[in-house]
Amino acid sequence: MKVLLNRGRFLNILENVNIWDIIIIGGGATGLGIALDSSSRGYKTLLLEQSDFSKATSSRSTKLVHGGIRYLAQGNIRLVYEALRERGFLLKNAPHLVKKQKFIIPIFNWRMGIMYWTGLKLYEWLSGSLSFGKSRYLSKNEIIKNIPEIKNTELKGGILYYDGQFDDARLAINIAQTCVQKGGILLNYFQVKGLLKKMGNKISGVIACDLETKKKYSIYSKIVINATGVFSDSISRMDKSTCPIFIKPSQGTHIVLDKSFFSSSNAIVIPKTADGRVLFCVPWCDHVLVGTTDTFLEKSVLEPKPLEKEIDFILQTFNKYFVFHTKKSDILSAFSGLRPLFFPKNSCSDITKTKDISRSHKLMISSSGLISIIGGKWTTYRKMAEDAVDKAIEIGKLKKMPSVTKNLRIYGSYSSYKSQNYHWNKYGEDEYHIKRLIDKNPLLGVSLISRNSFSYTEAEVIWMVRYEMARTIEDVLARRFRLLFLNAKKAIDIAPRVAALMSQELSKDEKWEKSQITAFKKLAMQYYYPSVL
Repeated sequence: MKVLLNRGRFLNILENVNIWDIIIIGGGATGLGIALDSSSRGYKTLLLEQSDFSKATSSRSTKLVHGGIRYLAQGNIRLVYEALRERGFLLKNAPHLVKKQKFIIPIFNWRMGIMYWTGLKLYEWLSGSLSFGKSRYLSKNEIIKNIPEIKNTELKGGILYYDGQFDDARLAINIAQTCVQKGGILLNYFQVKGLLKKMGNKISGVIACDLETKKKYSIYSKIVINATGVFSDSISRMDKSTCPIFIKPSQGTHIVLDKSFFSSSNAIVIPKTADGRVLFCVPWCDHVLVGTTDTFLEKSVLEPKPLEKEIDFILQTFNKYFVFHTKKSDILSAFSGLRPLFFPKNSCSDITKTKDISRSHKLMISSSGLISIIGGKWTTYRKMAEDAVDKAIEIGKLKKMPSVTKNLRIYGSYSSYKSQNYHWNKYGEDEYHIKRLIDKNPLLGVSLISRNSFSYTEAEVIWMVRYEMARTIEDVLARRFRLLFLNAKKAIDIAPRVAALMSQELSKDEKWEKSQITAFKKLAMQYYYPSVL
């Protein structure tokens, strides 16, 4: 049975509910996970997102489901153990989106090689029965065979190990669909403007605005959870409460190259770059994703831009290890995301690198009862959600119900209708329904791009608008198709056709189409590098 994300229907439900059990502010990985955990326990659940689902940090990851070998090197065994367990649950519950991926760490120094070998064996052991596979040593010749583009002058050999890979934005949509399947309600482009309070200064709901109609709502709830990531401070300020922990945004930038620069099906890890960062080169959607950086920023923004020094760092590191001299003009897309890192105020002056800040999540409860959850990572979204709802039950005095998400299959994972390529498999059971649209109108099967590596069809755009709550060109091309992240120039090229299809579905006029195309082109120019068409 298909699950429909229908904004109009959700608005009608909103109008007829007097009080919710839990309201979640924020539609990224954390907020969506909390909404799913809450609704699957049977609580009356509402999620409000000011933009599109996974618009910010949650669609801009390295696309890895992993324990974090870097955290192991830092001695954070507990975080790695928890993340490896959650990695296993994700593979079990969303096998259509999560896959096992081979990673190779090249060895250029035998002493470091022994250290990597020991660490990866511990990594493998910590995963226990949820292990993705056994790590093993690779000879120099095996490395060259697997990664022909690698510079081999000082190469000694390497270590192969297993981790996970996924499509972050598609998983976000599927989590939203699973939440609705369990009775939850989600609204995008719905911004929280203030907090409602009752006697005793306790929070009793939110004041929110539908950004499409500009209509304001007073929405009442037994508990409110702030899951807005890097924007958590803005909600805390509405609460007018003081908090001993504050957020320091860290920017992570990636570049995307054609697969001719890295033809291997295996990913590669440079575990210690010139400034101590980890660099990944990961095959992704017939391209290669290279990153990431770790740069402190002074403030959080919804659309962060790659810094020149970050692009230079990635290219210099990539060129150090591979035979090609990759240039900025070779970059098909460059994008940045912000990590919501937190630390005590009194340690601010002592921390100069983001790698020194914990990636563990923290729950904070203000005197008014507002629950804020900060930190964490995509891999542990389920455990973060479980912890948040457990705390909500306690604070809101809700009827205690156990979490069921550890064994809850994500929407799309039950499909028996499978194609031979990932493009269609990612839709799960919805693949059948999209292809039914094409059967009824074969013209909808026409590809939007005349290139084999991109098999996007008009039927998919219609499906995304009707049943996945895509409201703008960006929603389709950035998060449902991923084309903006893969090839910004191609995304600009097909924007007019996507706008025309969406305009018809949403009953918009030509003025809307033109404004959408203009806005999207302006946005896409930030991804296209250098930004000259």
